[in-house]
Amino acid sequence: MRYLLNASFFFLSCPTLKQGIMKKLLLLFIASITIVLSSYSQDEFAKLQAEFEKMMNDPKNIYGKNKAVGKYYDIRGFKMYVEVYGQGKPLLFIHGNGGSINNFTKQIPYFAQKYKVIIADSRAQGKSADAADSISYEMMADDYAALLEVMKIDSAYIVGWSDGGINGLLMAIRHPEKVKKLAITGANLRPDTTAVPQEIWDMVMPMYSGLKDKADKNEMEKGGYKLLKLLVENPHIPLSDLQKISCPTLVIGGDHDVIKEEHTMDIYKNIPNAYLWILPNSGHSTPIVYANEFNSKVDAFFKKPYRKIEGTGRFF
Repeated sequence: MRYLLNASFFFLSCPTLKQGIMKKLLLLFIASITIVLSSYSQDEFAKLQAEFEKMMNDPKNIYGKNKAVGKYYDIRGFKMYVEVYGQGKPLLFIHGNGGSINNFTKQIPYFAQKYKVIIADSRAQGKSADAADSISYEMMADDYAALLEVMKIDSAYIVGWSDGGINGLLMAIRHPEKVKKLAITGANLRPDTTAVPQEIWDMVMPMYSGLKDKADKNEMEKGGYKLLKLLVENPHIPLSDLQKISCPTLVIGGDHDVIKEEHTMDIYKNIPNAYLWILPNSGHSTPIVYANEFNSKVDAFFKKPYRKIEGTGRFF
């Protein structure tokens, strides 16, 4: 739910899932796209959808399948697929649940002109296969910290979208030395209605229950269930842990996100050195629908020193 549009990317970018985790999943995710972009007119939505489909299916879109730069790293018991673009200060992108590298197709070219862009398929997603029965956000945060270590990168700027935002928060909590600055969009701390609207739960839970109760899951269904279980039952990040985050953080959300705006505000309020950016007329897919604004705003945040605004500074 904190990723619903990202999950639809999964079906477009992962050949095995194109054939199945269940047609209901695909129908749900298509429906979620409509919700995310419901404030657009029909013509605008149709145009955005057509552009997205064209971008994902374009043979020239090499992201996630670029043999010239792609590499596997042995990370904590699995092989993590990674691509690197550009030169400069390291910038790590982390995709959402069920996503993959190409979800950031609109970010990679922009940031690769200024940074060393590091982007991977998270554990059990994309090309980073993992046959284990379970997965956790803490596990993935530790994976990314280990990746930076293996790549001999002391610390990096981090952008996390949806579940990637959760991973980013946990990296800043568990591995603060690895995070220079953090930008997150559409992240949540809890798997309940204080964070995610009931209407989203109403769409996801029947599908989750159906897979949970199925005794003879095939391999694709096992993989799908593992990721659904992750988002339905997790995360559990206390506000007190956010207060330990020392790096400057840009907290982003849409005013009609699948994450409640008051929950995004809670995240912002509990990180000591944070900015808040709520995009108007926006759902969960801020890096796609508002790519230009997203890229320039995040870039400026990384480049400029964090400014503590207090006292008389609040008047200007």
